[in-house]
Amino acid sequence: MYSEKHDMFRIPGSGGHLIGSWDLHKHSKSPKLQRVFFLSFPELSKAKRDLLDSCYTSEYLVESKATGETFLIKRYRKMARVINGIPKMKTEILVVFIVPDDGFAFFTSDIEDDCVFLSKSEPFCVNASSFPGLLASCVQVFDVDESAYACMKRVTICHSRVFRDGFKAPFYIPPQIKKN
Repeated sequence: MYSEKHDMFRIPGSGGHLIGSWDLHKHSKSPKLQRVFFLSFPELSKAKRDLLDSCYTSEYLVESKATGETFLIKRYRKMARVINGIPKMKTEILVVFIVPDDGFAFFTSDIEDDCVFLSKSEPFCVNASSFPGLLASCVQVFDVDESAYACMKRVTICHSRVFRDGFKAPFYIPPQIKKN
């Protein structure tokens, strides 16, 4: 993702324990690396923790334009079914962490007025109050096989649907700001 706050491109490493940053204004052969330490995690039952241990995990970085906070979102997916020999994945849970500049990330179930969009394009965040019909503190997912919606205050997937034929263009397009 491109961070306006840091004026550079940032990408999470596998597991979310590192964030690589590239400053396009300075010539460098290697990225700046930031270690991420997870200070808290949501309280989950043993059955839910065991489920998460068996899931495929993806990490996403998103920056809130309203608050300037950086969110690291961990998406846990499991195979829902096989259709015509192709496994279809379903999101089980989304966990949101706030990552301050010091790297000490902490779990949050409240991303305030923000609504996060995850798809095959760059993740982005908008103020829900600026768009009628959007709910605050939620994450929406649009993937090749799935459309899902999660309410962060409940730390659960409110709605998830796996599609048989999938989507040819699973992209959320961020709102464009008109510059004068």
